[in-house]
Amino acid sequence: MYVAVKGGEAAIRNAHRLLADRRRGDRDLPALTIEQIASQLALGVDRVMAEGSLYDPELAALAVRQSRGDLIEAIFLIRAFRTTLPRFRAAEPLDTGAMHIERRVSATYKDLPGGQLLGPTFDYTHRLLDPSLAGDASVPEPERRAAESLPRTPRVTDILGNEGLIEPDGDRTDEPGDITRDPLDFPANRDLRLQALARGDEGFLLALGYSTQRGYGRTHPFVGEIRIGLVDVEVDLPEFGFPVTIGRVRVTECQMVAQFVGTGDEPARFTRGYGLVFGQSERKAMAMSLVDRALRADEFGEERRSPAQDEEFVLEHCDNVAATGFVEHLKLPHYVDFQAELDLLRTINSEREASREREASPGRERDMSSQEAAE
Repeated sequence: MYVAVKGGEAAIRNAHRLLADRRRGDRDLPALTIEQIASQLALGVDRVMAEGSLYDPELAALAVRQSRGDLIEAIFLIRAFRTTLPRFRAAEPLDTGAMHIERRVSATYKDLPGGQLLGPTFDYTHRLLDPSLAGDASVPEPERRAAESLPRTPRVTDILGNEGLIEPDGDRTDEPGDITRDPLDFPANRDLRLQALARGDEGFLLALGYSTQRGYGRTHPFVGEIRIGLVDVEVDLPEFGFPVTIGRVRVTECQMVAQFVGTGDEPARFTRGYGLVFGQSERKAMAMSLVDRALRADEFGEERRSPAQDEEFVLEHCDNVAATGFVEHLKLPHYVDFQAELDLLRTINSEREASREREASPGRERDMSSQEAAE
């Protein structure tokens, strides 16, 4: 037993050294800096912050470097670090209506107050490799507008809400739950669902959102608005008696305008799907808003028939850290379990073969008796 333990320790130690070597790569090349990763691989860093539930670009960039670019491993690292941090205050709800906007597009109104702002996006680029990016070609400075010249940008859903054409935004007065402190139970309130979706795996939510578009769910939405930018984070300090701004975070918000509902007592109006994530991550915010609307089926008396409408299925499987742990644990030793199943399989096959021989034996005995009688 002692030899096995020492042998395992040596193998693990050597594996760690090999991992560090592969992570560093060619020693003739300069090592990646945290600043380079945070600045030039910002979308990957944003995903790590969003799904790691911790807004810190430098720590997320460190996790990306440590994980050799494996974003789920980086998310795992950030989640683990997050558990060591004290929590001293809950922030006030973010006022995204006062966002310092970097990008804002709407698929419902061409001309809307504040206008459309394309911002940094791949939407209008050709999906062709650019050989010039293999080097360090100079990049011209972008066009900028003075912050003072930016017009007011009311949200599209506010415009619809003023006409009574969309359901109210909802105004909770009770304290929201926290899935990082309390286990998720079903049925879950919408605040808990949104928390789970915000830190859920982008690919999983994207697939579910896509499924709702293909008929596996009752969503026929329009993108009311996507906006990306900086919002103030405020906390209410009792000794001051008013909220105090402690910093700014970049977020992506998506408001989906979904199919309308109405009854004999209430006028018909659109419904909402909502997505909000850290950083620039509009694909994730859009997928989140699609799934959010699908999960609200019970609120509107809709039949739940599709995976995206199944609350327990979605929330129990959208977390990539939990999914990774459960899938990758299969790599760990299962020698005893496997040997037990191997022995069981051999026993089953042995008994089956013995049964076949017993079934064939009476026939052979009758043939032998007939042959003896003939002789």
